[in-house]
Amino acid sequence: MKKMLCLSVLVAAVLMSSSAFASENSLAPSFTVPQKLIPYGAVGRDGYFKGIRLAGKVKVVNSFPDIKVQVVNSFPDLKVKRVDNFPDKIGEWKFVDNFPDFTIQYVKSFPDIKIQFVNSFPGVP
Repeated sequence: MKKMLCLSVLVAAVLMSSSAFASENSLAPSFTVPQKLIPYGAVGRDGYFKGIRLAGKVKVVNSFPDIKVQVVNSFPDLKVKRVDNFPDKIGEWKFVDNFPDFTIQYVKSFPDIKIQFVNSFPGVP
């Protein structure tokens, strides 16, 4: 009797696990909500970071920045070009002391974004 009980428990466990596996790999349509894709980097393809358009007038501060920035030589999240006229493209920054569009703080570790200063072709790489 014990052998029969153990055998039936074992068979039931195998059948339940295989049916669960089959339901996960089913080709039938699913009515679940599609998941969002993981972003490419910290900066979106449209040049925004947390709702801040990364173009315009920038002020460098020592505390309470909008964005913490690390300057790198390779694999940046954003390529930045310094401009003197009115910046209109993503990655064109004019450094100012008054009335900035957003503020940054240079950090060496734990940045929000990584930037690389360039002379041409600014923007999201």
